[in-house]
Amino acid sequence: MPDPLLHEDRLDYTPVPRSVPLARTRTARLVVEWGHPGLAGDVALVVSELLTNALLHGSLRGRLIRVRLTVTAAALRVEVSDPRAERMPCPREVADDDQFGRGLLLVGALAEQWGVGPRGGVGKTVWAEWGLAGVPCEAGPLIGVQK
Repeated sequence: MPDPLLHEDRLDYTPVPRSVPLARTRTARLVVEWGHPGLAGDVALVVSELLTNALLHGSLRGRLIRVRLTVTAAALRVEVSDPRAERMPCPREVADDDQFGRGLLLVGALAEQWGVGPRGGVGKTVWAEWGLAGVPCEAGPLIGVQK
C-alpha cells in the first residue's frame, strides 16, 4: 500500500512558453510551504525542464499539460503529463557547443530518480522524485532557536 498523501497540487497549463516560469514559481513556493525549503530550487528547476520538454516535444494544439506535485512521508514527487505518448523522452549525448539537449541530464543530476510512463487515458507522464529522510522542517532561520 502506498504512503498516504500529505500534500498534493495539480494544475493544467496551456502549452505556451509563459507557462514555464509560472509553474517554476508555483512549485518553489509550494515546496517551501510544505516544509522542504532545501529542495525548492532543485524541484522548481526540474519542473521547468520537464514542462519545457513537454511544451517542445509533447504538446498538441488545444490540449493542456498537467503538472502534479505530491508529498508523502517518504518522498516528494513531480509529474508532468502531456498528450503525446508516441514521443518518449530519452537523454542524449550533447556536444560542448550544443545549445539544447541537456534538460534530462539536469533532471537526472538533481532528482534521486526519474522515469516516464503512460498517462491514464492519452499521453505520457514524466516524473522525478526525491526521498524525504527524516522529518520536514519549517521554512525560516534556525539561528537563535532555543529548545
